[in-house]
Amino acid sequence: MSDSIVQSQHGPRMTLRRMPFSYEKPGKAHWNSGKPEFSQIVNAASLAMPYLEPHLIRSMRRARPKITDPILLEQLDQYVYQEGQHYQQHKKYNDSIASEYPCVHGIEEVLAADYKRLDKKSLRFRLAYAEGFESMALAIGNMLITDREFLFGNSDSTVTSLVLWHFIEEIEHKNVAFDVFDHLYGSYFWRITGFLYATVHIFWRSRQAYKRLLQQDGLWQNLKSRWRLAGLLLRIFKKLIPRLLPVFRPGYHPEQISDPQWALDWAVMFNADPELTSKLDTCRFDEDSPASLPN
Repeated sequence: MSDSIVQSQHGPRMTLRRMPFSYEKPGKAHWNSGKPEFSQIVNAASLAMPYLEPHLIRSMRRARPKITDPILLEQLDQYVYQEGQHYQQHKKYNDSIASEYPCVHGIEEVLAADYKRLDKKSLRFRLAYAEGFESMALAIGNMLITDREFLFGNSDSTVTSLVLWHFIEEIEHKNVAFDVFDHLYGSYFWRITGFLYATVHIFWRSRQAYKRLLQQDGLWQNLKSRWRLAGLLLRIFKKLIPRLLPVFRPGYHPEQISDPQWALDWAVMFNADPELTSKLDTCRFDEDSPASLPN
């Protein structure tokens, strides 16, 4: 399938991509060996994707017949495609570590039940939740890219590339959930309600999941590991919270958030050679290119 690009009504273009990821090392949960705590935080978030993102897709598809703007309809379809690729790739990765962690099955059961309940909510709530997640993901994506050398340096290039690709596309389709919600409802109260609900829900479930993963590692009971985890979370939230605050402005629109140059350069790199973007060596970055690639 050749890549398809559509110009968004606001901001950057969305590209339909099929990433050539291969998870050839099953069981390597500590993909960043120097930061096992961060590895498990990311793994915990990854476990949610095969449940969260299909829920977002179902919500968008339910909204589709109500949308009268043809440009927005096209954007919605691009969004659905990108989100579908995300959860499929995360499912493959999650399966690669599940045999090492028996607790994964229980974590997934809880997530499946959560989104089954959310499927029964009103469309207004579901679209507010979707916009809340996307606003949070936009902030997280900008934070991860800005701090990528610290967080991803000296780590497995496949998992690093999976995470960075996912959030680059979250940045690309940052406007869609907002515009769909605004087109149908346009309520500040419900937008903020969805943002708070989605943020608390996802952070809470992620925390439960990485605790269980670290418990199985024997690191949750390790004082040095707990201190490393605390320092890591402090660093993350110190950088993340200022990026979340603009969401509370009544006049907020995701278009107002500038895209990191590295993300734009990554898109250029993908168009030149998709294989390279699935094997980023994030140990080495410089000012002139998005990443130094492996030999």
